Amino acid sequence: MAYYFLNMQTFSRSQGTSAPSLAAYRSGERIRDERAGRTYDHTDRQGVMHKEIVLPTRFARADVSWATDRSTLWNAAEIVEQRKNARVAREYLIAVPDELTHPQRVDVVRGFAQELAERYGFAVDVAVHAPRNFRGSDPRNFHAHLLATTREVSPEGLGKKTTFDLNDENRRKLGLGRGVEELFYARRRWAEVANAALESAHVAARIDHRSLAAQGITREPKLWIPRIPYEIERRGGRSIVAERIREEHRARHELQPARHEPQSPAPETRNPERDRNLAQSDDIARQSVENWRHYRRENLMSGEPRDLARDSADKWAQYRLEKLKTGEMEPTAEESAEKWLQYRRDVLEHGEARAAERHLDRIPAAGHDRDYDLGL
Repeated sequence: MAYYFLNMQTFSRSQGTSAPSLAAYRSGERIRDERAGRTYDHTDRQGVMHKEIVLPTRFARADVSWATDRSTLWNAAEIVEQRKNARVAREYLIAVPDELTHPQRVDVVRGFAQELAERYGFAVDVAVHAPRNFRGSDPRNFHAHLLATTREVSPEGLGKKTTFDLNDENRRKLGLGRGVEELFYARRRWAEVANAALESAHVAARIDHRSLAAQGITREPKLWIPRIPYEIERRGGRSIVAERIREEHRARHELQPARHEPQSPAPETRNPERDRNLAQSDDIARQSVENWRHYRRENLMSGEPRDLARDSADKWAQYRLEKLKTGEMEPTAEESAEKWLQYRRDVLEHGEARAAERHLDRIPAAGHDRDYDLGL
């Protein structure tokens, strides 16, 4: 069956983000940020099936070649903004039905991007990605990143902010509704566009952007496991946080655990010492993420070569493992730390470190309504 997913987010300088870095990662290209003097190289990225820049059709006969060059477009988006907390880009992340063929996926994503470009007058940088070739990833996870400028595009360059990026007060002056209604519009239109493509392809499956309640579905929502505990378990470890969430979910809904979920020990068999060790494992994993996030912000984002970043990861791992071997941490914690280290190095190796940070809490565990990992 087809799955519905559309998530929209904005990126600003206050988040330590630059438009060229976003575009380089999604397109798998090497782009230099002229404003910051940094180069972002993601040419080793795998799985970029299609990429193109979509512009409003009213410029079909005008010379807008500057906007079709990815580096020029996103450097312009970065340079035109003056405020230190300026919003530099907006992204629509969508799940593309795996029931469609590759040309059909490209067509439906391009059509949706064109609608958005016509509505807001911005440029849309489209990248269609294949499912990740990674243990635990879902092979149905075809998805697309639609990275849009926050300003209207023209032959002369980027102009005023789009109506989407105006605050509600200024939107009211123009006779427009609240900004959140634009999100509702995008969610509804993607469902309509995707369903039309499925119908044209003679596929019976359909997607629905509405909530379960609005669809008249009365089943209880399935559980959601946060990213860190989910990754620990996906790689063979155990997480007391994930176990506690499952127990609370079962108690709240009076449901038996699904067969595919890891079973928690019965309450009477719990070992307090083991539970303390598991809790410590989760703490180490979280601390590892925070340390790596800080390192990446201070060094990797400043253009440090990737081999030096890997060297830093090795040094941090060596330091932590030496602490573990002195007895300051329990064996269970050591195992969790090593697993998390391997995960982090795998992500770095494939150029996906920034995506892992940005989607830290968005990957569902097995059993969720949509149990595969979009957006990485």
